[in-house]
Amino acid sequence: MSANKALIVGVSGVIGNALSEHLLGQGWAVHGLSRGRTAVASGCVPLTADLTNPEQLRDVLHGLDVDRVFFAAWSRQANEKENIRVNGAIVRNVLDAVGPSLKGGHAALVTGLKHYLGPFEAYATGTVPMTPFREEQGRQAVDNFYYEQEDRLFEAAERHGFSWSVHRPHTIIGFAIGNAMNMGVTLAVYATLCRETGQPFVFPGSPAQWNSLTDMTDARLLARHLEWASTSDGGRNEDFNVVNGDVFRWKWLWPRLAAYFGIEAAPFDGTTRPLADRMADAPAQWAAIAAKHQLREPNIDKLASWWHTDADLGRPMEVLADMTKSRKAGFLDFQSTPDAFFDLFQRLEAEQIIPKR
Repeated sequence: MSANKALIVGVSGVIGNALSEHLLGQGWAVHGLSRGRTAVASGCVPLTADLTNPEQLRDVLHGLDVDRVFFAAWSRQANEKENIRVNGAIVRNVLDAVGPSLKGGHAALVTGLKHYLGPFEAYATGTVPMTPFREEQGRQAVDNFYYEQEDRLFEAAERHGFSWSVHRPHTIIGFAIGNAMNMGVTLAVYATLCRETGQPFVFPGSPAQWNSLTDMTDARLLARHLEWASTSDGGRNEDFNVVNGDVFRWKWLWPRLAAYFGIEAAPFDGTTRPLADRMADAPAQWAAIAAKHQLREPNIDKLASWWHTDADLGRPMEVLADMTKSRKAGFLDFQSTPDAFFDLFQRLEAEQIIPKR
């Protein structure tokens, strides 16, 4: 019997997939909760439920023996008021179902740097803290579903007697199909489209993002951070930024991504050109590419999230996060961001999601 037993909420997403693979590799027993639309890692016990349905969750999770719960799911709604209602309820519903058996255990919540920037509908419109973002800067004076999720986590931890941690990654690079927020796969699909159709590989974002320092988070490093916080005294009842540990400028990285795919990066003239505005022909183009190269997924909508990549690369300010708090608490891991992209691209090729070079 495994000494560590985990429930991953959102197991089929970019975070949940990396976390399940990591924990299984460390000998954990892993149950994965999702809507059941995507296969889970081999060895993970799949559980299917509507996270917004408390009665269904109680039935599915009844009698489940776990000592760690990891929240890596959210449900995008039409506005932040609905985001707060729905996503706060997800945390509450799961912890209402498993909380009584979690006494002495741990629950970890993954949110992100919108903790500092504000939600999409009020993105960076308030007083954005000075970069690099630090945990001590606290919450912004705007509605934000991250805060609601935190409050439901804190409330349940106090009521049921378990510890908690909150993890705030920057843009996540990792393997997942059908994920709503996945820049790595989106850029791989975009670069492939450019190579196969002769389109220019144009940076879609803002001058601020092109020129400023930034950082990212490899899903594999985030998985190791989640395990560390859930098993170490230094990670209990704390909030943490989680980034790779290196910084870069997109004007340096963009040509390197292009070179991986054997294409040239188009010169950036300072104009923001969102992908969502330029991808009207992409579904048909991708279907043809998939047929030509015998790829696994001909539906581009299951691979690329143009809107999310546009939101990240279109930011009008520098965005990067400080990792000092994690370092001082004992987490010293590091990940090269270019290697994170190249590792992902190689896996996408190996699994026939994009054509091999």
